[in-house]
Amino acid sequence: MLPSAQGQDAQAATGRMIFLIPRARMAASITAPGTASLGSVEAGQTATVQLGQVRVNSSVVRTWTATVSASDFTTGAGTAPETIARSRISYWSGPLVTKTGPGNWTPGQPAANNAQPLDTGRTAFSYSSTLMTNSSVVWQPRLVVSVPVTAVTGTYTGTIIHSVA
Repeated sequence: MLPSAQGQDAQAATGRMIFLIPRARMAASITAPGTASLGSVEAGQTATVQLGQVRVNSSVVRTWTATVSASDFTTGAGTAPETIARSRISYWSGPLVTKTGPGNWTPGQPAANNAQPLDTGRTAFSYSSTLMTNSSVVWQPRLVVSVPVTAVTGTYTGTIIHSVA
């Protein structure tokens, strides 16, 4: 009995290996304002400041999450009365301002009452799509800083870090 032509093709194919090489994953990038000022705030008071626009651009990425974290705000030598702990600094991403591309954009804190303290890293914004395509989003977050009643007078500085992965 002779094998059929289909049988020969099947026998010949069994010796081949097929390797799939995935497309290189492109990254998302984030840009955020370099500085912001709370202005003058008295001890025991709360101040809110808009940080300016934060933008994430992504190229052929299906999902990403932008996170935000903070350092303590300090003045002088950074002693206890010269420190505003990051747990007293809250972040509110607000809604998206503009977007491009298909997908779902989700603000971490869409409204003022959703503000979260930055005592740990928080989700600022996230994105998901079923398509691998270019996209971007812009939001304008706010910081809410509660100055302790024990805070001394001074110029306080700190760092707000936005990252995306």
